[in-house]
Amino acid sequence: MRFLAALFGRRARLRWLHLIIGGALLMPYFLVGMVLVGMAGGGEQLFSSLPAQFVAFGLALPMAAVTGFFALVRPLSVAAARALCGVPPAVLADGPARTRQARVRTAGWYTLHLALGGIISGATLALPPFAVAVIALPFFAGLRETWLLDGPEALREPWALALAPFAGLAMLLALALAAAVAGEVLARRAPVLLGPTPEDRLAAAERRAADLAVRNRLARELHDSVGHALSAVTLQAGAARRVLDRDPEFVREALTAIEETTRRTVGELDSVLGLLRQDGEPDEEGTAHGPGLDALGGLLAHCGVPVAYEREGCAEDPGVVDPVVAREAYRIVQEGLSNALRHGGGDAASPVRLLIAVRERERERELMIVMENPLGERPAAARPGGGRGLRGIAERAVLLGGRAEAGPYDGVWRLTARLPLTTAGATGTAAADRAEGRR
Repeated sequence: MRFLAALFGRRARLRWLHLIIGGALLMPYFLVGMVLVGMAGGGEQLFSSLPAQFVAFGLALPMAAVTGFFALVRPLSVAAARALCGVPPAVLADGPARTRQARVRTAGWYTLHLALGGIISGATLALPPFAVAVIALPFFAGLRETWLLDGPEALREPWALALAPFAGLAMLLALALAAAVAGEVLARRAPVLLGPTPEDRLAAAERRAADLAVRNRLARELHDSVGHALSAVTLQAGAARRVLDRDPEFVREALTAIEETTRRTVGELDSVLGLLRQDGEPDEEGTAHGPGLDALGGLLAHCGVPVAYEREGCAEDPGVVDPVVAREAYRIVQEGLSNALRHGGGDAASPVRLLIAVRERERERELMIVMENPLGERPAAARPGGGRGLRGIAERAVLLGGRAEAGPYDGVWRLTARLPLTTAGATGTAAADRAEGRR
């Protein structure tokens, strides 16, 4: 049963169909080959001459190989192989053949497919009618008189006629076996000839890295904007609830801060969702939408914790700080404030200190961010579950060519980030994300 399934099962039938398609694709080249043979002196007996047909077949294969070098032949061949040959999709390449190696492989596959398809197609057209006639010989006297009139005398013997049906069935079985073998050859060669080249694998890895970078970027944006807002709103609402009966003015200020925080966060969330709808692509200027250092005033005014803010140099000058750097600096400050809200336990007597300055370092100018807040009961790095805030800060700094560090320092929790003023090494956020994908 397994043998019959291998010859006549669904997979065998699909592969047979794949070979028939190969034979159909071979026909134009074969006809051109027949014309060339005729021009070389094949005469009127061209289509009835078996040698002439073999010569035309031999001429057709090089022409088919040349066609196989076209880039779009590979995706068409891959689609047919996946659907009809039973080849696992993962082992075949996607997209047109761009490199010389890929085109040579595709040309080899295309030629092999058409060669085997031409042979099996020709046999499929010619052999079954002949086999059926052989099977019918013992049962039709007229057929015997027509076929065996000029044939060998031995074929007229009773034993020969008795064996004729078995001979016809053997021919059909041999055809099925040949088609199964040819289909198996194509299925085994497909991963080698249609599989991804090293260049294809590299391109696929770069695409996966780019997709991962976009997802990581969106995750950082959501974590920093929405996470900060939720922390601030939760603390402000809790403080307002505790003094609701005795300090209405504080409650009013807390509700105002909650309103401002949520309104600002909704805008930032719309920006992030817009990036998601655009598959994370940058805008026309090469930078993603998002607040910069000029928006720090609103963030600090309604962050839920008192902040002593100092500036040095021209840190907020749009002409000095690259917009991408300004946006990442804003997110770093936002995450630092979120950590202070969760773990600092700050009050008016010990506010968060924030310094943003432009400094000279090793003959290069850089943007320095220093944030200090009380340690509270535990530092931000000790949050159960291993929060990703500090890791996100470090990633943002590294992607811009800077660095960041955080930890206890002289009785406070200090966050320090140093960023280049321009993104010369990574033009725009999209380039930074591609750099992340290569890490």
